[in-house]
Amino acid sequence: MSVSSAASMNSTGPRFDWTHAEIKALFDLPFMDLMFRAQTVHRENFAPNEVQVSTLLSIKTGACPEDCKYCPQSGHYNTELEKEKLMEVRKVLEEAALAKEKGASRFCMGAAWKHPSEKDFPYVLEMIKGVKSLGLESCVTLGTLNDDQAKRLSDAGLDYYNHNLDTSAEYYDSIITTRSYQDRLDTLSRVRDSGIKLCCGGIMGMGEEQKDRVGLLRQLSQMQPHPESVPINMLVKVEGTPLENVDDLDTFEFIRTIAVARIIMPKSHVRLSAGRQGMNEQTQALCFMAGANSIFYGEKLLTTGNPEADKDMALFAKLGINPEKREEHSDEAVAEAIAAQVVKQEDAKFFYEASV
Repeated sequence: MSVSSAASMNSTGPRFDWTHAEIKALFDLPFMDLMFRAQTVHRENFAPNEVQVSTLLSIKTGACPEDCKYCPQSGHYNTELEKEKLMEVRKVLEEAALAKEKGASRFCMGAAWKHPSEKDFPYVLEMIKGVKSLGLESCVTLGTLNDDQAKRLSDAGLDYYNHNLDTSAEYYDSIITTRSYQDRLDTLSRVRDSGIKLCCGGIMGMGEEQKDRVGLLRQLSQMQPHPESVPINMLVKVEGTPLENVDDLDTFEFIRTIAVARIIMPKSHVRLSAGRQGMNEQTQALCFMAGANSIFYGEKLLTTGNPEADKDMALFAKLGINPEKREEHSDEAVAEAIAAQVVKQEDAKFFYEASV
């Protein structure tokens, strides 16, 4: 496929009918041609030198009943990860305020659950409301949802729900057996129907073949509308998980995956997500060139390392990149918002430590 023919595919706006052969042809483009096309699409849809910055906090860590082979939080594997109870709402809001101070515009909260329990769910709703009151976008990842839970999240004002497909439908059973691919699609449908935006992507480097990366991106591109946020993760190999010794994915193949995601989902934020700690500045710069325009920053990405915020800002300065801005709130407004939530939560007895 020529660059011109690839360009013509996007000339009429987002498509939802990409074929496997078309996406494979994009992967097969000469690297520089692919990068040129991806950057062209990126500039047609986004400010070229802005990157959306999110902070991710694990609000409940470890003892997850799922058997995802990449995950140190799975209760099926011995990764020496210390199990933690659900965080207090107040502590979560303090972390959110700190993230905002350091430049984040979105605060994401992750819980190691197969699905939320009714016991814990009200506290998560209060966290969402508190994060929103700070002027931050809110995002959670809580596992599978039923219709009522999706509606309650929407009523609380949740902006994004993260629920990754991880890989292609064909390779999925090689990675996870405790939750089906259809289970994930059903939760995504419930979230979308409730009016919440989707954060949905996958993990590269789990031993899959390129056809699986093609299949994952095709599945994402068929969603109408496309997920507003598409995380492209590089596997972080954790000792004790079944994938700790899997072969490394070629860096250029990872960058190609980001570029193809940008081309076929032109209006989505493509997030350079897990695995950045193992990437040098030049690799990250190529990812931004390929169309990545969202990152997580901070010391941790749930339970695995992530480049520190100061290093990210230094790299942004070198590249002339600025964090994407949201409506600003004064320091006084932020302090008042936290205080208001504290009073409300104390009255509602929301300060407790949930069971694991």
